[in-house]
Amino acid sequence: MAFTAVILAAGQGTRMKSATPKVLHDLCGRPMVLWPVIAAQQAGADHVIVVDSADRPTAQVLPDGVELAVQAQPDGTGGAVKAAAPQINGAGPVVVLAGDVPLVSPQAIEDLVSHHNGAATMLTTILDDPTGYGRVVRNGNGSVERVVETKRPGDATEQELAIHEVNTGIFCFDAKALQDALTKLTANNAQGELYLPQVLELIDGAAAAHIANDPRLVLGINDRVALAHVRELAQREILEHHMRNGVTFTDPRSATVDVTVTIAPDVTIEPRTSLKGATSIDTNATVGPDTTLIDTTVGANATVRVTWADTAAIGPGAIVGPFAYLRPGANLATKSKVGTFVEVKNSNIGEGSKVPHLSYIGDTDIGEDSNIGAGTITANYDGYDKHRTTIGSRVKSSSDVTFIAPVSVGDDAWTAAGSVISQDIPDGALGVARSRQRNIDGYASRKRETDDTDHPGPD
Repeated sequence: MAFTAVILAAGQGTRMKSATPKVLHDLCGRPMVLWPVIAAQQAGADHVIVVDSADRPTAQVLPDGVELAVQAQPDGTGGAVKAAAPQINGAGPVVVLAGDVPLVSPQAIEDLVSHHNGAATMLTTILDDPTGYGRVVRNGNGSVERVVETKRPGDATEQELAIHEVNTGIFCFDAKALQDALTKLTANNAQGELYLPQVLELIDGAAAAHIANDPRLVLGINDRVALAHVRELAQREILEHHMRNGVTFTDPRSATVDVTVTIAPDVTIEPRTSLKGATSIDTNATVGPDTTLIDTTVGANATVRVTWADTAAIGPGAIVGPFAYLRPGANLATKSKVGTFVEVKNSNIGEGSKVPHLSYIGDTDIGEDSNIGAGTITANYDGYDKHRTTIGSRVKSSSDVTFIAPVSVGDDAWTAAGSVISQDIPDGALGVARSRQRNIDGYASRKRETDDTDHPGPD
């Protein structure tokens, strides 16, 4: 069933002690507020409204089609929904979620909407220790009479404190009944705020409750300790999702994987690996140990070990590492290799080509089946501008060669070890750019004689 979702995200989050608004803190690769937004969309919401305070950057992270409502004054959860009321269209159900309670699942929202049949339905859960949560007081026929807050001593009676059914802060309302009840809210409480649960007492019709067997629904985030706890739960859920889909994590406790990462079946993730952003890994690849991939694609059957890669593309069957650094724009074709202590930036490494060790390849295009010797440098910057180096196919570049860009090396060409190549090398030619060696016979003995004469020893 289609419905409107209202996400409350205007809280100040002062306990986070951060210049970043609370709901924009990262949670496994996604701003906190987007977790309930995306859960609502996956549950069938056709209209999503996020309520925020004025002059905050939340709008910048919202997906297309998600509206923003502004709560001009911090006057409570009821005031937040009132701020969204003018943007609630139609007569369908309205689901209210909290932007700082990110672990609500699409299934829990679907269940709430499907059980909604009247003016209001609240989602509740049963806690062994309900301390600090609002208690759900039911009347004789099982409908909800009211929600009792327990923030201050004296807010609730001993009998009410003994109730273990608590308010999750998630509600489903009939749109018209909600709009009418919002006009009747009062701020007669210790905080002087408009509480959304008061709607249950004011709404025209009985309020029902649907119990969800998921205590995560009340895990709100108010400080960084709570954020770390929720992140741990979210991370475990992400890993279990991948493992159920055929991915092997040899040490799940040491892996971190963003919710935005895609991993195909039969991939192996070794210990201490971090996968972030839009990273995607194709089937039968092995990644790790000690590897970080950010917005990087890894092809099928590739191997990536002890590597940091950011916005790179690693082709099928390619081998990377150990101790490799792939910077943005590093594109490795099928069965290519970037080896130990190699840095690649804004370069294309052709199919079957190898840069085995101790090299810097920047702003370079390498053809197919070329071999770049140890200690190779492509000098791409002249102090003012960047220039490209072009190395053809089947090139054999010996060790300790520097290419001074812009320069081009033809197919099947060779370079002599220790050369500084500043001119183009034709196809099939050998490029030699170094001083001719000269040996001086007897140099060591003559030097000793000179040193003894110039610096005689003590008397």
